[in-house]
Amino acid sequence: MRRLTRWLAIGEWRAHPVRALTAIAAIAIGVALGFAIHLVNAAALNEFTTAVHSLSGQADIQVSGTEATFDEAAYPILARLPEVAVASPVLEFDASLPGARQALKIIGLDVFRAGFITPDLIGAPEEDLPYDTLADDAIFLSPAAMNWLQSRPGGELRLQAGSQVAVLRVAGSLQRARVGQRFAVMDIAAAQWHFQRLGKLSRVDLKLRDGVDRGAFERSLSARLEREFPGRFRVGQPNDAEQESRNANLSRAYRVNLSVLALVALFTGAFLVFSSQALSVLRRRSEFALLRVLGLERRQLIRQVLLEGALLGSIGSALGVAGGYALAAAVLRLFGGDLGAGYFAGVQPSVQWAPVAALAYFGLGLGVALLGGLAPAFDAARARPAVALKAGTDETALRPLSRPWPGLACLGAAGAMTFAPPVLELPVFGYLSIALLLIGAIALMPRLSGIAFAALSRHAASSRAAPRPTASPAAASPVFALALARLANASGQAGIALGGVLASFSLMVAMAIMVASFRTSVDEWVLRILPADVYARSASAGATGGLSPAEQDALRAVPGIARIEFLRVRSVSLAPDRANIAVLARDVDPADPDRAMVLVEGTAHAATALPPAWVSEAMSDLYGLRPGATLRLPLQGKLREFHVAGVWRDYARAGGAVIVRRSDYIAMTGDRDAGDAAIWLAKNASAAQVQQSIRKLPFGELVETSVPSEIRNLTLKIFDRSFAVTYLLEAIAIVIGLFGVATTFSAQTLARAREFGMLRHVGVTRGQVLGILALEGAALTTLGILAGFALGWVISLVLVHVINPQSFHWTMQMHYPWPLLATVALALLLSSAATALIAGRQALSGGPIRAVREDW
Repeated sequence: MRRLTRWLAIGEWRAHPVRALTAIAAIAIGVALGFAIHLVNAAALNEFTTAVHSLSGQADIQVSGTEATFDEAAYPILARLPEVAVASPVLEFDASLPGARQALKIIGLDVFRAGFITPDLIGAPEEDLPYDTLADDAIFLSPAAMNWLQSRPGGELRLQAGSQVAVLRVAGSLQRARVGQRFAVMDIAAAQWHFQRLGKLSRVDLKLRDGVDRGAFERSLSARLEREFPGRFRVGQPNDAEQESRNANLSRAYRVNLSVLALVALFTGAFLVFSSQALSVLRRRSEFALLRVLGLERRQLIRQVLLEGALLGSIGSALGVAGGYALAAAVLRLFGGDLGAGYFAGVQPSVQWAPVAALAYFGLGLGVALLGGLAPAFDAARARPAVALKAGTDETALRPLSRPWPGLACLGAAGAMTFAPPVLELPVFGYLSIALLLIGAIALMPRLSGIAFAALSRHAASSRAAPRPTASPAAASPVFALALARLANASGQAGIALGGVLASFSLMVAMAIMVASFRTSVDEWVLRILPADVYARSASAGATGGLSPAEQDALRAVPGIARIEFLRVRSVSLAPDRANIAVLARDVDPADPDRAMVLVEGTAHAATALPPAWVSEAMSDLYGLRPGATLRLPLQGKLREFHVAGVWRDYARAGGAVIVRRSDYIAMTGDRDAGDAAIWLAKNASAAQVQQSIRKLPFGELVETSVPSEIRNLTLKIFDRSFAVTYLLEAIAIVIGLFGVATTFSAQTLARAREFGMLRHVGVTRGQVLGILALEGAALTTLGILAGFALGWVISLVLVHVINPQSFHWTMQMHYPWPLLATVALALLLSSAATALIAGRQALSGGPIRAVREDW
């Protein structure tokens, strides 16, 4: 039996090596992409988490604030607790670098306290300057930061503090910092002084005495701080479940969607295995029937067909796992673990072998191949030997494929799943809906092609029967008539060919529409939120830049400025397991807020004394806030209540953002500083003149000015960089689809050699046979493109209106990239027609007598 199995499988692959290699390649590419992206994401997330943990040292408990900083008066309260052995104050912030678009993380420490908890963060000074760890002008850089800044011990480092430049001396390096981790350490008092944070801390690391129950102390301290300082503090353990969730939530939706996109190639591979096995079974129906007559049992035949599919899947999966590991290693070495989205910038992870994930992706590829061969296996076993031994029974074998109810059931289930809520904030049912849409549509293709081509054939027949002046020349052509007759009466084989076109083209259409919709929506959003003529920022990145009230007055006095509005951004925490939200304090007219933001949900007017606030779509979804609700924000050490007046669109902050009136913010916090300014020019003033005047101010060299077009171009550049991997995966899926379609048409054409021989016997010329093949390929592909566009449009609706809002919590408008869709459709049409012609020439090369000899 083993010899028979080996003989059948090897014989089939020798006869059709391209078809087998294409199926193997599709599975290998799908597994490789999925496994590589999993390894890259896992390595980046693990390195990011480990880097965060390394900054906590040996702390048992960490007390942080719901705001970026809190009053250091809380420190002695914590240090004097009887359960605490050591309390180490920490000030942590992102320092702005003049003229740079990236910030440097700075950690301010009390070296006498930090030595007991975070000794790895204490810098190594020069031998002749042992007290530099306490110096007010000294800063220590990690090796990665030193390399990034191109600095050396003894050199100067210029950092922005408000509208001034703080010049610090690089006193040494942080030898125990992790590879790729960019940060700096300095004395906490010096950090407070230089960067205008006197009396402020970011967190306090606590080392407990021996024997103290860490969990009980955490709960007790949390309850006490909440009772004495409502809403001001967070108490947790380093790398606890909340911090793990916080780190993972930063990029989980992006990572999951990227992994699902990578598996699109694997889905295409599943269909290629199905078409390969289905066509193989059709070609060998008489062989299998003869084996059945000679005593081969049905279960043995099923096992044979499934084994062939399993071999394709095993080879493809093994190559995919190996290729995925190599691809992940190359990506991490060349590009790091960021993949363009900005979630893991500044870390340098290395690939780690993941046996469980490797086994899972191998099993996924093998399972996909087995599913692709399941239907052909059962069809081969169900066939009656007496019928299968006769020639011309191929379409009879494919008749079960034309049943409509499985496809309709899948489409109905897919529609129902679009209304299901997310699972663990992931659009699980959205993904399942797309899978069922694809399966259902492919299952309906035999019935659809039969109906379409039968109607077209009847129309052509009626045209031929019409009087000569009204008859179409094409309809009167025997080539046209034979092509339509074959397509109308061989819907099963047409359905197999159409499935490849449908799967590849619909997914391409859906992804292209989704990306184009997102990109165009971002473009339109940027234009809407940039109504001013010139924009000024105190710093491109970081949290240490700023404009004081006096400097704001200086900007107002610049010639050529008719009106100026200032913006202040602060970061606060509303939930310990979620990323911080951004509080934007700006000038907003409550009667017309749409001038300051892109509202997506109407303003709620309520008789309330609470000041209004407008939350972003992400914040509305994540925290369940709707117009009319009450929002509590921690500002200046107190929980401040706001009335949610509306929901606005924000593509810049996935964690959520809220806009409050600047006048309300100043009244609550007393903070009159600003970070950004929107400038409207006076009549006859030019943007270049105003920008030049701003640069002449005493602090003007640190102020970055730009016009809306520059911001728009930069935004779209960042968008394209973030979606570079998406574009690559989309292109790979298109290429696999084109190869799959070409392989399917080629296999079907070569399998019809006897049919072509019979046509040659009854007088059809070689050129006419090739014409029939070209017409069939063009007609099938055209129908597949039309159906694929319809299905792709439906899938894009699921992507845009279900998966995207459930993943990233923002909405977008539909936009269609017609040039790209037309180009791919034309390439698909030409590919199928050319493949049919090339394969037809090969099928006709043997001569008509040789082609029909098996029927004698």
